[in-house]
Amino acid sequence: MRITLSLLFALRKPKNYVSGEMPIYLRVTVDGKRTELAIGRKCNPERWDPVTGRATGSKAISKTLNAFLDDVQFKFFELHRTMSATDENITVETLKNRFIGKAEKVRTLLSVFEDHNQKMTSLVGQEFEKSTIQRYETALMHTRDFMEWKYNISDLPVSRINFEFLNEFEYYLRSVRKCANNSAIKYIKNLGKIVRICLGNGWLTIDPYINYKPKTTKVHRIVLTKEDLAKIAKKQFSIERLDQVRDIFLFSCYTGLAYVDVKKLKRSEIEKGIDGKLWIYTHRQKTDSLSRIPLLPMALSIIQKYEDHPQCISDDLLLPVISNQKMNAYLKEIADVCGIDKLLTFHIARHTFATTVTLNNGVPIETVAKMMGHSSIKTTQIYAKVLDHKISDDMEILRSRLG
Repeated sequence: MRITLSLLFALRKPKNYVSGEMPIYLRVTVDGKRTELAIGRKCNPERWDPVTGRATGSKAISKTLNAFLDDVQFKFFELHRTMSATDENITVETLKNRFIGKAEKVRTLLSVFEDHNQKMTSLVGQEFEKSTIQRYETALMHTRDFMEWKYNISDLPVSRINFEFLNEFEYYLRSVRKCANNSAIKYIKNLGKIVRICLGNGWLTIDPYINYKPKTTKVHRIVLTKEDLAKIAKKQFSIERLDQVRDIFLFSCYTGLAYVDVKKLKRSEIEKGIDGKLWIYTHRQKTDSLSRIPLLPMALSIIQKYEDHPQCISDDLLLPVISNQKMNAYLKEIADVCGIDKLLTFHIARHTFATTVTLNNGVPIETVAKMMGHSSIKTTQIYAKVLDHKISDDMEILRSRLG
C-alpha cells in the first residue's frame, strides 16, 4: 500500500515573542495525519519564505541554513524509503520516532518464533509433550531455511508476512524439502500460531491467512479386521517378549488407548462404573481430557494375566509396557508370524478400536468420541472408516426389508 509523505519547514512564534529569530519546525504529514518536531535551528522572519520553507537571500548564513534543511529533508525521505522497502508500519509517529532515535523495537519473525518455542519447552510435561515442541522446532528450521533460500536473509520483520510469503513457503516445502501435502500444511499451520501471536500483540495488522485455504488430503489409515484380531489373539508364542507385546497391543485394540496412555495406566485407574462393571478412568496425556472406557472381556482378561507381574507390582502399573520403538519392532515380527500383510504399529490399535471394534459394531460415534477422549466428533471421524463387511451386513438388512 502506497504511503504519502509531505514535509514543510515553518517558523513557530514562541510565547511572549516581540522580535528577532524564531525556531524552525518540520511539519510531517503522512496520509493526512500531521506532527511537528523542532530541528534546533532559528531564522529571522524577514529572511524566511513560508511558501518554499527556506531562508531567503544569498548570504552565507542563509545558504548554510538551507543546506542543513535540505539534508534533514533528504534523511526523512530516505528513512521513508527504507521503511517502505521492509514493509514497516509507517505513521507520523513511527517516522518521527525513527528519525529522533526513539523507534520501537522491530519484531522479527524468527525472534517471535524462537521465543514461542522456548516458552513451550519450559512447559513440557505440564501443558505440552516433547513431540509437540519437536514439531515446532522443525517448523522453525524450515522457516529459517526458506528465508535464506528465497530472500537471502536470516530474518525479516513480521510485517512482511503476507499471502505471497505463505504461498512461496508452501512451494518451498513441496519442491525443495519434498514434503508431502499434509506435512507441508502442518508446518504452515505451525507458522499460523506465530502469526496469531503477532496479530494479538498488534505487531501485524493484516492476517495473511484470511484468503489462504490449504487443504489436507485424506490419508488411508491401516486398521485390523476382526479376522486379523482373531489371528493375533489365537497365535501361541514361545517367545515371552512377543507374547507380552501381543497382549498389550490387543489391550489397546479393545480400549482405544494410545501408547503413552497405556504405558502410564495405573491400577488405581480401574474403577466400578455406573453399571457396576469395571471401567478405565484416565486422562489422556496428549490432551489431558478424561477418557471413560468400559472394559471389554478381552481387555479384562489381559489385565488379569499381568496382575502378579513384578514390574506391575513394583511400579503400580496395569501392564508391563516396554519402549514404543521396541514395541513397534516386535509388532512387525508378530505380523509376519501371523501372516498379516500390513505394516503393524502400535497406533494401529487405536484406529482398530475406533473402526473394527466399535463403529462397525454399531456403537454410536458420540460414544466412541467420549471413550477416546476427543473433544470434537470431527476428530473421531478421522478414524471412522466403514469396512466392507459392515457395508455388506447393512445391505443384507436392506435386502431383507425390500424383499
